[in-house]
Amino acid sequence: MISNLYKRTLSIALLIAISVTFIIGVQGARLLYTRTAIPIPYFQQAYAGNNDTISHQKWQTILDNYVVKDASQHTYFNYGGVSEDHEDLLSEYLDEMQEIDPTHYSKDEQFAYWVNLYNAVTISLVVDEYPIDSIKEIGSQVNLGPWDDIVVDVGGESLSLNNIEHGILRPIFSDNRVHYAVNCASLGCPNLSQTAFTAQNKEQQLQAAAMQFVNSDKGAAFIDGKLVLSNIYNWFARDFGGSEETVLSHLKQYANEDLKGKLNNHLGPIEYNYDWQLNDTK
Repeated sequence: MISNLYKRTLSIALLIAISVTFIIGVQGARLLYTRTAIPIPYFQQAYAGNNDTISHQKWQTILDNYVVKDASQHTYFNYGGVSEDHEDLLSEYLDEMQEIDPTHYSKDEQFAYWVNLYNAVTISLVVDEYPIDSIKEIGSQVNLGPWDDIVVDVGGESLSLNNIEHGILRPIFSDNRVHYAVNCASLGCPNLSQTAFTAQNKEQQLQAAAMQFVNSDKGAAFIDGKLVLSNIYNWFARDFGGSEETVLSHLKQYANEDLKGKLNNHLGPIEYNYDWQLNDTK
């Protein structure tokens, strides 16, 4: 016979297990949802006939003063060096961007607007909390980063960084190179460009960013005979065709001859990696 104490203990253990499973399931579903590209209807509008441009000069000033490139062509941001005047300038830029309704502009102008806004908000969040070791330390949810927190109001919509990336940039513009344009303030992320995006330089910037990342040790590297790719190609595999074969095909489009040859000859498994350490100059 099973004792009543054992039955009660077993019941409690079962309830705990169910609760933990539920929490993990909800959290997993949340993470999956944030990586699903679902367009926010309002921002699907564009005015192709508007040739006006949006000034990103204040953001360019921040980039000019604090983005540093090393010998390996990786960029870093000098968070600890940002002056009070430039903190104010960054705040002014973000305020100005929120006064603009991007749907009144052309699609290319909108793309530049959203990429610059995303990156400027990210830098602002880190500067406000600095010193930190990782952007994941910021935000209302412990160790999950600031990506679900509401950070801007645009066109009457309250938006998080995840809203901008997964509700606007990915689904509306349908260009997988956007992953090389947005920066998450981490060493594993593609470079924060030293040049603000504009409608005019968009294509050149995206091509250069894709080539730089793919051919860097952050994008694709052979380590002890193993192919190690950025987790970007795992998390967002659907944007790159949905399979490892299509991911490899994408990489070969931008790979230099040496890397392309190695990718063509690779038959083994693929591993994924991502470095969440802050992309700080220190």
